[in-house]
Amino acid sequence: MNLKSILSAFLLLLFAAFLGAKEETIGDIWDGAADLPVPLHVRIPEKPCAEPMPALVICPGGGYAMRCVEPEGFGIAQWLNRNGIAGFVLEYRLPKGNKEVPLSDAQRAIAWVRAHAEDYGVDPQKIGIIGFSAGGHLASSAAVHFGFGDPESEDPIDAASYRPDFAVLIYPVITMQSGLTHEGTRRELLGDSPSETDIDFFSSEKQITPQTPPVFLAHAQDDTVVPPENSQMFADRMKELGRPCVYLKLESGGHGLNGYQGESWDKWQSEAIDWIKRL
Repeated sequence: MNLKSILSAFLLLLFAAFLGAKEETIGDIWDGAADLPVPLHVRIPEKPCAEPMPALVICPGGGYAMRCVEPEGFGIAQWLNRNGIAGFVLEYRLPKGNKEVPLSDAQRAIAWVRAHAEDYGVDPQKIGIIGFSAGGHLASSAAVHFGFGDPESEDPIDAASYRPDFAVLIYPVITMQSGLTHEGTRRELLGDSPSETDIDFFSSEKQITPQTPPVFLAHAQDDTVVPPENSQMFADRMKELGRPCVYLKLESGGHGLNGYQGESWDKWQSEAIDWIKRL
């Protein structure tokens, strides 16, 4: 074989090896430190850009009773990949009487991706979070409850910031206030008789600060499962504090936007991608 043939064969092997790394599952982002394993499914674009790419931790919905990982997890990762963005599908733990675990898993996932950003060609300063319905509540919680890691820690994950650089919230549950929340989501997260302290803490619209990252929201105005007032309250508070926020009001589609298809579904995806690129 001549030098050109050897080089071509090497590049083909290298490309094949890279192809094998495009889909990967991390078995437990806590490395056994939590009560249950928390998997993170890595999905990298087939043709990533030369420059480090943005990434999103993906939080599927399911009312904190289940996780809709196919349409609101892997399907979203594929959409992100088609647009040159890495997707990390999080199988967060369901609360089952422990209200802290979903949020701690989301925070850990953000720190995990940031600590491993170089391994996947990800820009550590362009790591966001996206969530749907109850997963939107989780993503909004991560956007308002965050920290910057422990720089003195020898563990790179513990040392990494778990503040998302941006958040995308699609038909999200935002508040825990009775009459405005999705009662099933609230019950699964906080129980039948939550304290006012817990209601306030997990009502994301009440926890926005001048440090809250930019947020994109989309909500169908005919959603009867999660009232669109949830997104409106969050957007209003962001505006009051002068934080960057876009709220896309979709005319129709209900909860789930016509089963993840149609005009409203396509519209939020198109505008969300444009917004992320502008960031």
